[in-house]
Amino acid sequence: MTKFILSIDGGGIRGLIPATVLAVLQEKLANRGKTLPLYRYFHMIAGTSTGAIIAAGLSSPKPKQPTQPAADPKTLVDLYKKKGSEIFDISIFRKISSWDGILEERYDAAPLEKILKEMLGPKTLISDALTKLLITGYDIEARRAVFMTNADKDHENFYVWQAVRGSSAAPTYFEPALVENLTMSKHGEVPSLPMIDGGVFANDPAMAAYVEGSKLGWRDGGDKMVILSLGTGSACRKIPYQQAKRWGAAGWLNPANDTPLISVLMQGQSSTASYQLNKLLNQTPPAFADGATVITAANRATTDYFRLDAPLVGVNDALDDATPQNIAKLERFGQTLAQKHDQALEEIADRLSTP
Repeated sequence: MTKFILSIDGGGIRGLIPATVLAVLQEKLANRGKTLPLYRYFHMIAGTSTGAIIAAGLSSPKPKQPTQPAADPKTLVDLYKKKGSEIFDISIFRKISSWDGILEERYDAAPLEKILKEMLGPKTLISDALTKLLITGYDIEARRAVFMTNADKDHENFYVWQAVRGSSAAPTYFEPALVENLTMSKHGEVPSLPMIDGGVFANDPAMAAYVEGSKLGWRDGGDKMVILSLGTGSACRKIPYQQAKRWGAAGWLNPANDTPLISVLMQGQSSTASYQLNKLLNQTPPAFADGATVITAANRATTDYFRLDAPLVGVNDALDDATPQNIAKLERFGQTLAQKHDQALEEIADRLSTP
């Protein structure tokens, strides 16, 4: 049996890109007479940071409507378009008092937390997810990666909104989040994990999803995994040597420079995961171009790992540019990305539509 996995990268406001691509995939399924919510077609949905917002929205039950997902792709597109400026809204006072994100985090997390609670509900657990859900975060006290997932009974007792908040706590942008581990409540006190963005180790969570699927036996007895991995666009601005050699810690981490160190770490891990999975899952690995698998009429039927991404040409690659102009560019970028990789999306839609 084929197990289908959807994986969505981190990337701040650039989450509008994969949300737009998923709206196109939903339309392709509808054209094939498949009108169920998207989670019904994927055995696991994984996300990091902004990808965790999308993954949780697609797979968590809607508050007071437990059989329906909290969001569909079009709802998520609207969330980025209408709420992005609330999430990344920096007041003049905070801009000055934080020294533009150097002395403390650039943004107040309260608007993000409000949006997450409204969409996902304050008490919904990862164990309540309508399909397998995987969200990544990093515990800064224990200094370890955290995989919050109902694919593992020992790691499913987290509130979804808190898990997403922790996964989205990008250093210098938002303060770390306290995420309750409810499993430990059986032993008395409920510990709270101080968590930062999962992008520090798994900006692309597809490899983590592959491991969780393997733990569930999805490679055994003739089973196989098919992964659709969606990027949020890759930064293509060069970091000039003459400039970088004078930065020091402040320059590499300065939000005014769009935190180049974080960007490098995120993009480096994403490119590594895509390289590894292309080799692991594809018997004859397709070529890679602009950070994506090159899918053609000749190879689409034999491909099991599909990576969709592209360099952010003509779009600001900052994680927090939620200006109307950039929002419009990001949406167009997502539409163009879907068109460019139409063969991949058509193949995925065909397979998801096959009983």
